[in-house]
Amino acid sequence: MSMLLRFDPFREFDRALEQSRNQLQRPSFPMDAYRHGDTFVVHFDLPGVDPASIDLEYERNVLSVNAERAWRPVEGDDILANERLHGSFRRQLLLGDTLDPSAMNASYENGVLTLIIPIAEKAKPRKVSVETPGHPSAIDASSR
Repeated sequence: MSMLLRFDPFREFDRALEQSRNQLQRPSFPMDAYRHGDTFVVHFDLPGVDPASIDLEYERNVLSVNAERAWRPVEGDDILANERLHGSFRRQLLLGDTLDPSAMNASYENGVLTLIIPIAEKAKPRKVSVETPGHPSAIDASSR
């Protein structure tokens, strides 16, 4: 009894459609992004990617993440399924002025690229004291 069908006409149609879509645009990869305290955290799923192929570039508020995953069958291999995407992957994020990309930290573990970007000092809330003429003590604006 065969565990895997060698030919599925519907799967072949889906694969052809997916390949034509991929030729029009470079494939991307899923991400999660959230604020955690005074940092902005982004996780990218990049399973099977060689860490040496990961390239991060920041220019004019745009963060570009590039990575590559390659698999080459060996001569004589009998391919039963070839569904995973291979090649170059790219994702761009527009970062606001409230972040400090110069202090960004990046790590890659278990197929997940994690970026930690601090919130810029100028974007953090701060207290402003209000002075009143003729009174020696300042009134804290947050106590109103």
